[in-house]
Amino acid sequence: MSATIRFDNSYARDLEGFYAEWPGAVAPEPRLLRLNRGLAAELEIDADLLDAEILTGSRAPEGAHTLAMAYAGHQFGGFSPQLGDGRAILLGEVIDRKGARRDIHLKGSGRTPFSRGGDGKAVLGPVLREYLIGEAMQGLGIPTTRALAACTTGEAVLRQDGPEPGAVLARVAASHLRVGTFQFFAARGDVGRVGQLLDYAIARHDPDLAGQPDRALAFLGRVIARQADLIAGWMSVGFVHGVMNTDNMTISGETIDYGPCAFLDAHDPAAVFSSIDRQGRYAYGNQPGIAQWNLARLAETLLALIAPDDPEQAVGPATEALERFGALYQEAWLGRMRAKLGLEREDAGDDALIADFLNLLTQGEADFTLSFRALTEEPARLESMAGDKAALRDWLARWQARSEREAVSPEARAERMRRANPVYIPRNHKVEEALAAAGRGDLAPFDQLLTRISAPFDRAAGAEAYELPAPSGFGPYVTFCGT
Repeated sequence: MSATIRFDNSYARDLEGFYAEWPGAVAPEPRLLRLNRGLAAELEIDADLLDAEILTGSRAPEGAHTLAMAYAGHQFGGFSPQLGDGRAILLGEVIDRKGARRDIHLKGSGRTPFSRGGDGKAVLGPVLREYLIGEAMQGLGIPTTRALAACTTGEAVLRQDGPEPGAVLARVAASHLRVGTFQFFAARGDVGRVGQLLDYAIARHDPDLAGQPDRALAFLGRVIARQADLIAGWMSVGFVHGVMNTDNMTISGETIDYGPCAFLDAHDPAAVFSSIDRQGRYAYGNQPGIAQWNLARLAETLLALIAPDDPEQAVGPATEALERFGALYQEAWLGRMRAKLGLEREDAGDDALIADFLNLLTQGEADFTLSFRALTEEPARLESMAGDKAALRDWLARWQARSEREAVSPEARAERMRRANPVYIPRNHKVEEALAAAGRGDLAPFDQLLTRISAPFDRAAGAEAYELPAPSGFGPYVTFCGT
């Protein structure tokens, strides 16, 4: 690895006018809490070069080009024409050991021109939450932004419940291009800038489309496919994002912005954990539909590029592309759910088989993760979780008959299920325990939880407490944005 961080800042170089050049605020006492050395190695960065001053934005290293990115967004259905990085800066881009371009982004680094009256800061709890949940998603095999480091700044930041320790998250992403990035320029009627952004996004994420006459429509199709696969991943592990605004949907198909997010305990399509989602817009079961709605907003920004002579002529092809989301999502979701049931090939009755099992879980208020792991290891354990035991026995007989129609050994089926059904997720009560302890200066619970969720499919001796749902006195669980 190089003795310097080898930046190659294409966003700053190629998209002048899409950002404000901006330094991070100088932290009074920057301190490195946790550094993801494995991720640093992936980025071809010597971890010893990453000190707290760099990772809080207090000092820009050689080759960095610090900037705040411009974007807009629909937030809970209402459009805000200017959002942008109001409490973050892009430190720069590096090329990782696989040749992929990756952003290094500092969240909580201070006010920017896009702060809209906010303080531009982050506090310790939300920073550590994002670190944990991002690494959990990485372990679960779901595309995600990741934490490179968590630092404290040495200052107190005022929040609703009083002053809290200031902190900065160093986040890595394939890019920070969002649906809202396209919306920023489309809302201003600047087709030329939208076209420039499209060509940049294609060069970065879909280079095989470069120069094609139908590249705008083809790009839309690629983003739709990536998001269909991503949301299917969320749904298969019971993840609730909590704030699926268009500025929180990436072009790359990575999960971004772990604010009021959570994992299900009991299976419930109506589950909402966000303090600000009072109408349940972003409930667990609504996520596929909201993703398609967000993608429609992306399509709107591209109409003048799909059919430059008459954007109205683009509505039909764009609508057809959006209508494919449902089939793409269903295919991806069925693939993941079949794996959770130990099934490999397609069968016409699988949709109903899966839906009936999920309905049983909902009716019995059964734990989502534990139920699938019980099915993997000891189906008889499900009887203690099910509300309608007769219906469960009938379902188990159907599942067994369906499984036997495949020429797969029981051992191979069980292994397939073990690789699809995690033992450990970031249980909400365990996350809160870890964050509360960290607030008192004790990071041991954070480290222990991080170890478990980084290898979610492998049971560890003495870690039974990390498998269990919340105790009866915990909840109702509510999460907050942290701004």
